[in-house]
Amino acid sequence: MTDYKSTLNLPQTAFPMKAGLPNREPQMLAYWDSINLYQKMRQASEGRPRFILHDGPPYANGDIHIGHAVNKIIKDIIVRSKTLSGFDAPYVPGWDCHGLPIEHRVEVKYGKNLPADKVRELCRDYATQQIEGQKADFIRLGVLGEWDNPYKTMDFANEAGIVRALAKMVEAGFVFQGLKPVNWCFDCGSALAEAEVEYQDKQSDAIDVGFTCAEPEKLAQAFGVDALSKPVQMVIWTTTPWTIPGNQALNIHPEAEYALVDVGERLLLVAESLAESALQRYELTGEVIARAPGTALENINFKHPIYERMAPVYLADYVELDSGTGVVHSAPAYGEDDFYTCLKYGMHQDEILRPVQSNGVFEPELEFFGGQFIWKANANIVAKLEEVGALLKHESIQHSYMHCWRHKTPLIYRATAQWFVGMDTVVEQGDSLRERALNAIEQTQFTPAWGQARLHNMIAGRPDWCISRQRNWGVPIPFFLHKVTGELHPRTVELMEAVAQRIEQSGIEAWFKLDAVELLGDEAPDYEKISDTLDVWFDSGTTHWHVLRGSHSLGHSEGPLADLYLEGSDQHRGWFHSSLLTGCAIDGHAPYRGLLTHGFTVDEKGRKMSKSMGNVIAPQEVTGTLGADILRLWVSSTDYASEMSVSQTILQRSADAYRRIRNTARFLLANLNGFDPAKDCVEPEQMLALDRWVMDAAARLQDEIDSSYNDYRFHSVYQKVHNFCVQELGGFYLDIIKDRQYTTGADSLPRRSCQTALYHIAEALVRWIAPVLSFTADEIWQNLPGERNESVMLNTWYAGLPRLPETAALGASYWEQVMAVKDAVNKELENQRNAKAVGGNLQAEVTLYADEQLAQLLKSLGNELRFVMITSTADVQPLASAPDTAVATDVAGLRVHILKSVHSKCGRCWHHLADVGSHAEHPELCGRCIENIEGQGEVRHYA
Repeated sequence: MTDYKSTLNLPQTAFPMKAGLPNREPQMLAYWDSINLYQKMRQASEGRPRFILHDGPPYANGDIHIGHAVNKIIKDIIVRSKTLSGFDAPYVPGWDCHGLPIEHRVEVKYGKNLPADKVRELCRDYATQQIEGQKADFIRLGVLGEWDNPYKTMDFANEAGIVRALAKMVEAGFVFQGLKPVNWCFDCGSALAEAEVEYQDKQSDAIDVGFTCAEPEKLAQAFGVDALSKPVQMVIWTTTPWTIPGNQALNIHPEAEYALVDVGERLLLVAESLAESALQRYELTGEVIARAPGTALENINFKHPIYERMAPVYLADYVELDSGTGVVHSAPAYGEDDFYTCLKYGMHQDEILRPVQSNGVFEPELEFFGGQFIWKANANIVAKLEEVGALLKHESIQHSYMHCWRHKTPLIYRATAQWFVGMDTVVEQGDSLRERALNAIEQTQFTPAWGQARLHNMIAGRPDWCISRQRNWGVPIPFFLHKVTGELHPRTVELMEAVAQRIEQSGIEAWFKLDAVELLGDEAPDYEKISDTLDVWFDSGTTHWHVLRGSHSLGHSEGPLADLYLEGSDQHRGWFHSSLLTGCAIDGHAPYRGLLTHGFTVDEKGRKMSKSMGNVIAPQEVTGTLGADILRLWVSSTDYASEMSVSQTILQRSADAYRRIRNTARFLLANLNGFDPAKDCVEPEQMLALDRWVMDAAARLQDEIDSSYNDYRFHSVYQKVHNFCVQELGGFYLDIIKDRQYTTGADSLPRRSCQTALYHIAEALVRWIAPVLSFTADEIWQNLPGERNESVMLNTWYAGLPRLPETAALGASYWEQVMAVKDAVNKELENQRNAKAVGGNLQAEVTLYADEQLAQLLKSLGNELRFVMITSTADVQPLASAPDTAVATDVAGLRVHILKSVHSKCGRCWHHLADVGSHAEHPELCGRCIENIEGQGEVRHYA
């Protein structure tokens, strides 16, 4: 038997089937570094329209987790796809460096009693170390960026920029000092931002307390009775007994009906709708003897149960009527609603009682409870209330309560003198910050769209922004306050610039070491230099000022500086929020044109990632076992608009999908063996119809992929690319062209036409996957034939896909019908194989019984229909002539009949044909193969 293998054009490529990503990816990273890929991308993109994705800085503390990986991968996909779309899309990664978590780490390691300057030194060192570790992990994910020059909020220039941003807001009139309840952590010794608060279950003392009426005549008149013969107690319910010493008022709902309930020796005053449940709680019986609307009780005085002072009744809409008594005890220093209600009724801030000190201990002068820690004082306060006859009920309950996100300890609201950004302060331009921010939200593109309503609601209802903290590791608020008046120095903005210049040279330490005389001269003795630091959200929230137009000058020249901010959904109340407020305060508009939000990662059962549950997926582990491209493919395949499920099983499915894409690329590369695009490309007009179609299909798909990338629909990109590899290519085109690719002449038109199509598709495919499969794409790039630059990322979307005219006879709709027929034939072939009636497809002879329209369509392929069906023969007959043995199919107007060929198999092309054995010189071959070996080569028109 003659060996004809050498006459075949067998596939060959150095691109391996086994990816070996954990080993191969670090080699690609070293290559990118050696060619300075990111800078070459910048050079190649010079002069293009800019697209600015501004990096929301992760916090410089701890190893990166799967959420970090998701965030950075999505950003890299966007930057890469925008680059391929023809934009100049720089990416400067950044880090948030100041704040409590880092200071806490230093305190844990070195203790709390270090000098402040030493704390700052250790914090700076710690943040530097953390950044290096996180940076290495981000780079390992394949994220391209300016890693040699990232932005850090602790860089001196940025610290100075933060001060200058604050100065802009001071100058505009948005910053003021005021007394207000803020979230306060005793362990931190500082106010906390809303984003630093989390909720956990807590066991609390729930008490019902009676306040005795001090003006019974007025109360009787309010209830429309002549006189009150018994003492009256207005009853409150609270879960914070420690706030009772700070009580200064009682709040009721103006629209509620209140009742006097006779319980024997006294009268109780509660909301009528809650009277029955309250009596049951107190194990009392009673009778309602009078009713009055809440408005009738306004300003009537009741006695504090412990101290010699009054608690007047104030009306407040926030009083709830679904539980308790319908009366809220008001301690304005320890509740935001209470605070504003008391101010509304004329209470001056200086009159607000603040018995709790910053460490959670009552001030020593407080009668009965001075020097006691508030949580421990609860029991003593309850006992005192019982002693004076004011306690109606005491029980322990478990409820959700605010805790410090770092220390996991309970927080309180505590009125302190802090610096605020006013939300409703009307500045010279005639509008407020709230108005500006709400207007800016309307101008912002949200992805997903629901983010707009979420951010709008947060801004619409938020209080003034407390920007001051009492810590060491933070950018200072460089204010000088007059020791007598408490007013800011009249040259505050000018002085802040002088401070910023010093910080620019030596960091925030310059302020803390500054002698006031250096800036104030003879005025120094009259002023106090404050030591407060800025809320860390102000640091990151002003990066549009000190990074985009400061340290890295990335922003657009007009309007919003960034095209996109992209973070997790928690940043609606974090970075998105603070950036919006500072942008609107400084520039009058948001610093971004669009906001993209992604969900949190959960396991495949929807559970939160937890070390204790053992369901944590570490990105470092994934890159070490499966490879970063598998992680990137999972990110792209997941709809980030909601929670993102990940597990080892899910990642394995991504690995399976990756293999399909990789094997498709390998097939393309292997069949481009011996192809030189500079001299072997066939002009579209000369190419076979099937090749023209597949290139047109790829061109149309590229439009869809570009659109999906542009709309940030990465799961759509994944589906389109994967389906194209599985269906149009793997399930149709690549199967069909194997015969032509392997058996026709090496330099024949049928083969070169096919290779031209494969080349164009490979050039397009490598770009389609480059934003997602960044390592694999460059590996493919290096194995493509022809001259090319050093990386796929130095190019744009492929422009060489020739399209078919809309009027083409053998266009998209034609081949869609042919594919449907081929699927029907494949199903019947599978049935025949299972029944042992035929072996391989080429052992089959197929007859297609089709209606007139379908028959005409199929006959247009002539003898080449058999190559499309991948059978040795394929005949088309009228549907009416179909025998009973012809099988009906899912295709309307088509029945299929398959027989096992009785002819011998060609030893070269494996087709079973009648002329095999009839050629003396090559008895094992069919005439077609002989023509391809020795003659002019077969002629193909379609497939």
